[in-house]
Amino acid sequence: MNNNDTIFALSSGHGKSGVAVIRISGNDLEKFAQRLVLPFAGEGVRRGTPGGSGIVPRHAYFTNLRDDNGEIIDQCVVIYFAAPHSFTGTDIIEIQCHGAPAVINKIFEFLRGHNMRVATPGEFSRRAFYNGKMDLTDVDGLVALLDAQTDKQRAAALRSMMGGDSAIYENWRDQMLEISAYAAAMTDYDADDLPPNISDIILEHIKTLYTAVSGVLDNYKVSRAIMCGINIAIVGETNVGKSSLFNRIVGANRAIVSDIPGTTRDVVSAQMDIDGYMVNLSDTAGLRNTVDFVEKIGIERTNTEIANADIVLHVIDINGSVTPVAENEILVINKSDTIDSRDIRGAIYVSAKTGAGIPELMHEIRNRIAEITNNGESTVMINARTYDLLMTARDELFAALNDFNGDYDILSEHVRYAADAIGKILGTIGTAEILDMTFSQLCLGK
Repeated sequence: MNNNDTIFALSSGHGKSGVAVIRISGNDLEKFAQRLVLPFAGEGVRRGTPGGSGIVPRHAYFTNLRDDNGEIIDQCVVIYFAAPHSFTGTDIIEIQCHGAPAVINKIFEFLRGHNMRVATPGEFSRRAFYNGKMDLTDVDGLVALLDAQTDKQRAAALRSMMGGDSAIYENWRDQMLEISAYAAAMTDYDADDLPPNISDIILEHIKTLYTAVSGVLDNYKVSRAIMCGINIAIVGETNVGKSSLFNRIVGANRAIVSDIPGTTRDVVSAQMDIDGYMVNLSDTAGLRNTVDFVEKIGIERTNTEIANADIVLHVIDINGSVTPVAENEILVINKSDTIDSRDIRGAIYVSAKTGAGIPELMHEIRNRIAEITNNGESTVMINARTYDLLMTARDELFAALNDFNGDYDILSEHVRYAADAIGKILGTIGTAEILDMTFSQLCLGK
């Protein structure tokens, strides 16, 4: 991959649309931008530069985009961003054209004829990273923002993309490097020449950092729930109305409903937005003893769903067993339209058939979601990559505290390794594998 190449890509969505955005990144693109705006001497533009000479960065120019033979490709808006004041830190040109595939393909053909190539996935963001416009936590936030489907996901990803997470990590790393350097320098002094409480001061600073990193790791479940969704499994014995309840909550007939026991033999899933949170709702096979091979597989998958669930809706009818199946369950008694008594404490009585009790059930689900997500209060956004590195940083800080026997060299090394782990989160210290994995998640125009 050559960072000096001029690259281009479709930054807007694929398919037919009113407007498409094509982004170009490279060095010294001012003359090419001028050629797009005024391809031939004497041709005017509706919004141009004073006197028609030069091109003003960040100004929108409406123009007839022509190929090298003078034929009009499309009527477009062209904007030129001069380095370093652009997304990538290089010169950038954005062409806003009509979103017809034929128009886009013709512009791509034109750009290839000017020694440009199609960008690889994430290559624009990679250039922004190399040019100091983003660090890896900003890129992680961008990836999450492009994947966001709910408001809570959008808010968390946007905060991360705009540097909220970076500020926290950079502060930690600066403190760790300072402690490591100070501890290493102390080996040059005799113990009698050092302040009597210097060890306590250093260890207290390390303890503060350890507590901060541990606190973020403790919120991993909150971050995962916001970004990946809250898993809710509907479980219970056969014929208690799980599929009917699933359809009622989803608001569509997604699961097959039948009086025949064992109808549901696989997991049926749907995604929902509840108060801005992504919810992964699953209808599962009924729990019972069976000799049917396929149904056994379905029951095994039900047990897997229970193990992975944040919330379990344990559905029974009035004749069913109240034995808990999970610690995080909500006991739901279905078919309440056929009974008069409400004597099971803590249970929510519903009728999937009539809708009775569904508002109460949804209220309880919302309460559980608020508990799981801490009402959306997550210090930083954590993914699998950052989680592992934070674990390394915490372990190194713990070792610095737990193993200290007066040897400041060893303490310094532990704290430095912790700083290196935070540096890898930011991309200050990185490997090609980490960079490739992070940027490959992005689309062509990012």
